[in-house]
Amino acid sequence: MNTWWRRIGLSLVAVFGIVVIYSFVYQWGITTFEGEERTFFQSAQTVIEILTTAGFGGDADDWTTDGMNLLVIWINLSGVLLVFLALPLFVVPLFQRALATQPPESTDFTGHVIICSHTEREDVLRNELEAADVPSVFIDDDPETVMDLTDDGIEAMLGDPEQEQTLQAANIADARALVVDVSDEANPEVILTARELREDMQIISVAEDDAVATYHRYAGADIVVRPRQVLGRSLAAKAAMSVTAELQETIELGDQLEITELLVERNSALAGQTIAESGLRDRMGINVIGTWYHGEFVPAPDPTTVIDHNTILLVAGSHETLTELTSRTVSPSEERSYHVVVGGYGEVGHTISDTLETDGVSHTIIDSSENDDVDVVGNVTDEETLAAADTENARSVVLALDDDTAAIYATLVLEKVAPEVEVIARANETETVRKLYRAGAEYVLALSTVTGRMLSSILLEDEEILTPETQFEIIRTTAPELVGQSLKEADVRARLGCTVVAAERNGELLTNLGPEFTVREGDVLIVAGSDETVNQFIAVTR
Repeated sequence: MNTWWRRIGLSLVAVFGIVVIYSFVYQWGITTFEGEERTFFQSAQTVIEILTTAGFGGDADDWTTDGMNLLVIWINLSGVLLVFLALPLFVVPLFQRALATQPPESTDFTGHVIICSHTEREDVLRNELEAADVPSVFIDDDPETVMDLTDDGIEAMLGDPEQEQTLQAANIADARALVVDVSDEANPEVILTARELREDMQIISVAEDDAVATYHRYAGADIVVRPRQVLGRSLAAKAAMSVTAELQETIELGDQLEITELLVERNSALAGQTIAESGLRDRMGINVIGTWYHGEFVPAPDPTTVIDHNTILLVAGSHETLTELTSRTVSPSEERSYHVVVGGYGEVGHTISDTLETDGVSHTIIDSSENDDVDVVGNVTDEETLAAADTENARSVVLALDDDTAAIYATLVLEKVAPEVEVIARANETETVRKLYRAGAEYVLALSTVTGRMLSSILLEDEEILTPETQFEIIRTTAPELVGQSLKEADVRARLGCTVVAAERNGELLTNLGPEFTVREGDVLIVAGSDETVNQFIAVTR
């Protein structure tokens, strides 16, 4: 529903509520102070006359007591005050929008990124660009979408990006780059049009299907990103980790420092201990950068924080210590199943299956369509289908469904029929992540997050996103505003909610940074946190 229609609806409800409340107050007042009887509807008529200043009807002569006159004065003054508040908040903007009969069809931006089409994954990209102070403009062919974006203060314009006049109106001559994410079929036409206008501009295209990615390159795209493949490999890596109990994917920052995220499983040696009791910091020398539990990110957790099952730890340390830690985050080996069920066999599910096959992980594929590779044909939200795939005896279920609602339903069903089985889920929208956690999923990753991070990492020269495919965001970036300050003075953790993990200085990687570490000119910082906190760090330190 349109934002303004929602506001109008809420305003009408508020007015109706005020009239009802004032009518009861008036009915009580005239009975108490004047001894007169009035029905509710008679009271409502008088209240409406008072609030609209249309006259006071026949009741004016009956207001003889001080109490009743004060009550009428209060109704008058509060009603006028509400009118004056409503004018700037609702009426004036409503008339302004009514006068603006057409959504914007051009932009004056320069040095900007043109984003063709608007989805939530482009919102993730826009947030990253905004944090880095890089302007962007959306092109969309839906007037309602453009007006909603404009109302929210987001630069957007109406048009068909396949048309030259639209890209010219988007000031393509002075643009920094073009991101094309309309559809696999339409992207090549947009790219060809853009190349006709600008040979020297960077063009990035998003491809869903591997079969059409080649055409995007032939059309002139400099880079074609495949977020579904990256998402599939990441989810498969999480499933493989739970069956192998070995350290899988890490981010190598140097010979002695790696970063990884680990899921703490039920009945594991680490579950139920506090960070202090676990000895992660004091005995093993591992830096706990942050924790993620049921969608809530906690940067630099306190030593008294309890590591519960289903907690995701973001940790930094040597390969040896992280390998040791991995063995403490998984359930005992004698209780382990080495089988994975994959729900959904689209692009993401296909990638998950291929990755598990390469890693030698036994798996069963469930999909609603018949395919030679599909083991069980059926709906993954159906209990009988899950039983046919022997889900109850699986180690984990990876949900690679295209529909977020279906993923939530499947998670709820799995929580009922196989509560001990680990659920690793793919979400399309970031707002679905928390819902999937509440439904019972152990690990969730949103396609929109992966896509936005991949695109921003390409577009932002001063920022490199090291982990587009994880719950956490880890970047390599400069921080000019922190030069000359120590980490204690900058108070990055408490003030911005993220952690400076390491620093690169003159080709050397500096780890175990203490509060006395002072940022120098030319230092490149490795910063970790949630998307929101990392974006805040970038915005404040640039």
